Amino acid sequence: MSSKIEEAQEHIRQAEKSLKTSLLKWRPDYDFAADEYNKAATCFRNAKALDQCKECLLKASDCHRQNRAIFHAAKCLDQVILICKDMNNLAEVRKYAEKACNLYQQHGSPESGAATLDKAAKILEGTNPEDALQLYKLAVDVATIEDSSRQGAEYASKVARIMVKLGMYDQAADAIRREIGLHQQVGSESAIGRLAVALVLVQLARGDYVAAEKAFKEWGNCCDAAEVQTLESLLQAYDDEDPELAARALASPFIRHMDVEYARLARDLPLPKGVAVAPKANVIENAAASYVSPNSGNAAEGGKPAPGSGLDDVEEGGLC
Repeated sequence: MSSKIEEAQEHIRQAEKSLKTSLLKWRPDYDFAADEYNKAATCFRNAKALDQCKECLLKASDCHRQNRAIFHAAKCLDQVILICKDMNNLAEVRKYAEKACNLYQQHGSPESGAATLDKAAKILEGTNPEDALQLYKLAVDVATIEDSSRQGAEYASKVARIMVKLGMYDQAADAIRREIGLHQQVGSESAIGRLAVALVLVQLARGDYVAAEKAFKEWGNCCDAAEVQTLESLLQAYDDEDPELAARALASPFIRHMDVEYARLARDLPLPKGVAVAPKANVIENAAASYVSPNSGNAAEGGKPAPGSGLDDVEEGGLC
């Protein structure tokens, strides 16, 4: 390992020497310096000296940029992203991915830039989902600027799924609509049908049954028979406040086999509470004596009024 480090240091000395100017050498030799820094980075990587490897790659990228070799400058930053991953230094991945994408765009290679953003976002998705979300959103913008709707739809799908994972349901609904729009441009109706189901689930997670029903009416014609049946049952259950029907609809095989974020959303979706039914009054036996009309009671005894009731006086003397 020490020999590799010594070799790397020699390449660095050669690179620094080529960058110096003199009376007979007015301009630094950026091309030679970049090549030497790349060789030094390789030696440091083999020696597991990742900090020095990263530093040499950044210097090589700067030399390429000074030499207007923009594409090669971006490629060096691509390698820096991988070194940051190996170092578990994920906080800097987003920064270098955005710089590399910018250089690729300057060179006229936006597809490579979007691919770099996608690669970096995958590295961050598990531990830094917020940073991954921003990279995917930038990838969507890069792809749509270049009229690559299919690629943009793929990145938009990742944006929506991360938003659902983070509980950002309002933004997720907008992202799904954007994804639907991109699929419309390429005529992918089957994908739109699946997204209609996802949009209904997200709207129900927002607690907006009206928006969920509107989404089904707007995009339901792109759904297949199983999707239509599932959505009709689900929306009917929420309309009727029927938790059992809703649970059966959410447990349908189609929803269980959706992308994992949507399957989990369906699993955790609050069910309707059901229509409250007033409980029957409990009757307590022998709680109090039943009221008996004086007339009905005396009818059984021959029709005579009860003593002290005052009715005998009325019969004898009338009201006066």
